[in-house]
Amino acid sequence: MNRFAYRTTGLAIKTIAGLARARMNIHGEENIPKGPTIFVVNHFTRIETFLLPYHLHRLTGRPVWSLAAPELFVGRFGRYLEQLGAVSTQSPDRDRLMVKTLLTAEACWIVFPEGRMVKNKKIMEKGRYMISYAGGKHPPHTGAATLALRTEFYRQRIAEMVHANPEEAQRLGDRFELPSVDSISGQPTCIVPVNLTYYPLRARDNALSRLAGRVMEDLPDRVAEEIMTEGAMLLSGVDIDMRFGKPIEITACLSYQTIQRDIRSSSPIGFDDRIPSRKFMRREALKIMQRYMSAIYRMTTVNHDHLFAACLKKSPVSRINPENLKRRVFLAAKEGAVSGRVYFHNSFDKDQVHLLTDDRYHKFSEFVDFAMEKGVLASDGTVLIKNTARLATIFDFHRSRIDNPIAVMANEVEPMTRLQRRISRLCWQPGFWLKRKVARYLIRRELDAFNRDYETFSILETSRPRDVGRPFLIKGDRRRVGVVLAHGYMAAPAEVRGLADYLGKMGFWVYAPRMKGHGTAPEDLAGCTFQDWIDSMDTGYAIISNLCRRVIAGGFSTGAGLALDLARRIPEVAGVFAVSAPLRLQDMAARFVPAVDVWNRFMERFNLDEAKKAFVDNHPENPHINYFKNPISGVRELERLMSSLEPRLPQIKAPALVIQSREDPVVNPKGTEKIFKLLGSTDKQMVLFNFQRHGILLGEGSERVYRAIGDFLDHIRRQPRLAPAPVEEAPDTVPLPQTEETN
Repeated sequence: MNRFAYRTTGLAIKTIAGLARARMNIHGEENIPKGPTIFVVNHFTRIETFLLPYHLHRLTGRPVWSLAAPELFVGRFGRYLEQLGAVSTQSPDRDRLMVKTLLTAEACWIVFPEGRMVKNKKIMEKGRYMISYAGGKHPPHTGAATLALRTEFYRQRIAEMVHANPEEAQRLGDRFELPSVDSISGQPTCIVPVNLTYYPLRARDNALSRLAGRVMEDLPDRVAEEIMTEGAMLLSGVDIDMRFGKPIEITACLSYQTIQRDIRSSSPIGFDDRIPSRKFMRREALKIMQRYMSAIYRMTTVNHDHLFAACLKKSPVSRINPENLKRRVFLAAKEGAVSGRVYFHNSFDKDQVHLLTDDRYHKFSEFVDFAMEKGVLASDGTVLIKNTARLATIFDFHRSRIDNPIAVMANEVEPMTRLQRRISRLCWQPGFWLKRKVARYLIRRELDAFNRDYETFSILETSRPRDVGRPFLIKGDRRRVGVVLAHGYMAAPAEVRGLADYLGKMGFWVYAPRMKGHGTAPEDLAGCTFQDWIDSMDTGYAIISNLCRRVIAGGFSTGAGLALDLARRIPEVAGVFAVSAPLRLQDMAARFVPAVDVWNRFMERFNLDEAKKAFVDNHPENPHINYFKNPISGVRELERLMSSLEPRLPQIKAPALVIQSREDPVVNPKGTEKIFKLLGSTDKQMVLFNFQRHGILLGEGSERVYRAIGDFLDHIRRQPRLAPAPVEEAPDTVPLPQTEETN
């Protein structure tokens, strides 16, 4: 093995990384043992042949050799692989070299148990591991297990013979070209399963001749095409998740009496001799192979493309409601996370409600666009049409990643039987049942989140009853129109309870979410950002949109700004009303905040945290609801929300109602007038009142505000829907989850 080759590979990888956005994410490296190791890895790309040894060498600090296809050992590239420590699978000395280096622990090895690149990711056949390739099918190879068993067989035999038969021990040492029998490592051989997952898989034909031509001009055309195609995939910004499983210790697999008799036999045993324990070792090799194959594919890093592709493949219908497809993926991800048996891509670290709202991370839209490009999906108005033939596994093996990538994505998670059962169950459930499951889950999740935060911060503020901050749902008489109703800054859902009750009596369904950090204690709010509040609003929209056919967004004060932001991002919002929306603040505490913020930053620079001021006093109109302390960070986030919203107001096209009090001591009415003028809605109205307070949804005269909002909602309710919802299954009503907040 040439150590210079590792450095050269490192420079090459760094060069590629400088040109590309490929990211290597390593998980479970604590599972790598210190002794001799065989890494068994799933094989999808040619680049793994030199990419893996480099990264494993960095992790272990030991040389890492690999087996590679014989057609790669051509010209300069072949010589480079040999320097790196790669050995042809057809080398006559392959097995002895592997056993010798494992006995001395001078090198670890990489073995691809599929025996070849599995470009179509099809490795399951009727519940059994079966590798599909251009020439047919074959079961996974047991070579890694067999060589690990043979290594441990000879490690134990040489140790036994050193005292019982020194001549046999010396003969075996010479056979493996050992410097001495003392050079044998006392640490046992282990097999470590490794999974490599690529995301996103967007392989396309791409001529990277300038990069590849320097080392690949004498490679076969097919291999050169593969490397260039994979290079294009990596250069497009792919995530590579490398995950290590628990090591499989081989020593325990040699406990059969027949094997132990052969280990202690005084008769010479050649490397390829047929011995009585051979069939037992073959049986153990099969068991070990099943263990590491199962471990490898159980560690697949599941991503959004996997879930969308699997749902498409398992869908029993060809006309697919896109909203139901999103719901199925949302629920599949939720159930997988709850089970703890699925490793998810880091994009699932974020709340997946975006799948049900504005698709802000473009997970759904990018997948659908790619599926349409590849002919798997077509659009028929508001319905997606699935081309079942394009999801079949019978296609050109060597073109599968380019021509049928959606099928490849679905195949990759096929061995994950628990996940497959969940997806199958979701694909057979009708749309109304999916809506019910989503709504029930989100309502319970938000209630649990509030209870956790309340318990955490109640020690800081014990005067506020739990009911003040708890999100609630009010049932209407029909499911035609629902309202997501947001409270204001430093307040809680109880602030909008009166309006919610009024609208409920009019027949509307109303859900009042708790904005993150509210309804508990000021210290909770101090740790939140305006994006947290947007996420809370989105969850409210997701709940009410799964309970009702149309959704109106509304809110008071900061909640009004969040309602406007929701209507901007989600065109399906049927209408929006904003009460005392804070485009401009005019109270003195808020004006004082920037100076305090500058002071805090100055103190932080000199490590004088004790001199920082985290809160300013607040004198609330509704002390049973609002906080008495205003976090500086919270006002800063409120200003960021307003600044981000103002230039985007013209994007709002839904019918809109803006309400403001001329004598509001907190929100400048001129800011509200500006909001009204900037709105892109053609159907919009502004209503002004003369209350001398900010909280006009509570107290004397609030019923007048309720009536104005109720009239606006009734106006929208009477309007016909612009387009019917896409139908995938027979429509039905959605049973309401029975929780205490639904009273």
